[in-house]
Amino acid sequence: MNRVLRIVSGIIIAGCFMTENIHARQTYAAGKFYPGDRNELAAYVDDALKKNNVRNLSGIVAVVAPHAGYVFSGRLAAQAISPVNQSYDLVVIMSTGHTHAVKGAALLVNDDYETPLGVVPTDRELATRLMIREPLFEDYPEAHTQEHGIEVELPFLQRRLKKPFKLLAMTLNYAGPAAVKRMAEALATEIKDRKVLLIISTDLSHYTDAENAEYSDRAFAESIKSMDPEFIQETSRLIMAKKIRGLQTVACGETALMLGLETAKLLGAHSFRLGEVTNSYKEYPSAGARERVVGYMNGWFIKSGEPPQIKIQKKDREFLLKEARKAIRDVFDKKDTATVVKNPVLNLPGAVFVTLTIDGNLRGCIGTLQPQMPLSDAVRYGAVSAAFRDHRFAPLQASELDRVKIEISVLSRMKKTDEKDIQPGRHGVVVMREGRSGVFLPQVWKQIPDKDSFMGEVCQQKAGLPRDCWKTPGTDIYTFTVDSFEETERGIKNTSVKGEKKEKPGAADNSVGGNSNSGRKSSDSIKNAGVSQHKKEKTAEIPRLKPQKGHPWDSLEKDRKKKEK
Repeated sequence: MNRVLRIVSGIIIAGCFMTENIHARQTYAAGKFYPGDRNELAAYVDDALKKNNVRNLSGIVAVVAPHAGYVFSGRLAAQAISPVNQSYDLVVIMSTGHTHAVKGAALLVNDDYETPLGVVPTDRELATRLMIREPLFEDYPEAHTQEHGIEVELPFLQRRLKKPFKLLAMTLNYAGPAAVKRMAEALATEIKDRKVLLIISTDLSHYTDAENAEYSDRAFAESIKSMDPEFIQETSRLIMAKKIRGLQTVACGETALMLGLETAKLLGAHSFRLGEVTNSYKEYPSAGARERVVGYMNGWFIKSGEPPQIKIQKKDREFLLKEARKAIRDVFDKKDTATVVKNPVLNLPGAVFVTLTIDGNLRGCIGTLQPQMPLSDAVRYGAVSAAFRDHRFAPLQASELDRVKIEISVLSRMKKTDEKDIQPGRHGVVVMREGRSGVFLPQVWKQIPDKDSFMGEVCQQKAGLPRDCWKTPGTDIYTFTVDSFEETERGIKNTSVKGEKKEKPGAADNSVGGNSNSGRKSSDSIKNAGVSQHKKEKTAEIPRLKPQKGHPWDSLEKDRKKKEK
């Protein structure tokens, strides 16, 4: 009933506009997060915009900006807003809700926002139409009363934009992926024909130390370049799973970011340009809170470009190969394996297979098809599993380690496809049917170059299905590519398969594709294919990553132990 009354009220006010019926929300952040004096605020904002001006950036659909006090994040907020020096009819600000739990998005319909620089009018007609179109949008003024996430962005917009604009302000916190998509579709439909700017107001990590904040913030910021909400949220989940001391959240405005991203894509955004990543200690070290910081970033969703492919540089390949060998050696030495690396790319979710060979003969090959842990952890897990958990082989002995050659295959995201689109020599393939699954890595093409034979083997040998299952309706086929590299006496060698180009012989000898749960009912489905089980044998004790509780390794270990029983 309250919702109906609020919508009706919005319709009345929007249709019969009377100045005396309009109220401005009382400013909450002035004098706390930013200067409360009009002249002082204007001088600060103008100076910040001038000193942190970003040039030559066009086609901006959405801006990501931090929302802390100006002494901490004002510089980055100014930098974020600086390229949008044109006219907009409407600005939509999406912020985390710090004070009230919200199922969808809390709008401020019947009040305007105000700062010492003046009043910013709410677009009541738009807010009312949104609530009618999508019930997840609700008039919830209490969620705005003591909320700073929207208000702190306004002075920069008031001083930067060339003419007054209307505002649609919303706070979010608990909406899931399905709800976010619904809201994005409704919002994009209502604003697609207007000159609109989206502002996503979010900070990053709270309240770990500066070193761990750097790890968390840079990995999360890097994930946004994917333009993939699922990948971004998986990055957040995996960072939180590490149980980093003091870390309460990876990004307080994660839901706002997801809604902003989904809406920006519907409005024509194709890529994300990352600006700067920093934290409260770096910005204001005299506060002395190095052990308890908040992370900040800025960036822009723009119409040009496309999401970049993750590239693993030579130095990172060397690091991963060393980490794989170290992880195996640590088992024999009964040491714990380190979990945090500085390169943000290696902290992104990654799907990896690790292949071990001795004198060109397979000694173990295990991995995962879908990202289940950060890339560096996935390499360690794959190395240890290939050495000690590939049920086709006895556990590796310490005397064999120096003879082992390690190859790492980093998998792209899987794509559902048709059998006619499979490219021999380039694609790894997963087949799924009737709860069974099988996989071959692209390296297998070197042993089985004929497409019919290759697909027949992955169906029959790996999935336990008829050889021609890949040609029949009801079979799901997924393809992927790999970036593979291995140890050599001189360092590392790129073993990635490209097209039908011949690579070095004997790379992952008859193996391959790793252990793919051949013929197993896929309770693990595609996500767990490639993680093998083995009967318990006497071998070195296998340590877990630190911290132990809640790490993604734990769920894989639990699944493995259940299957052993």
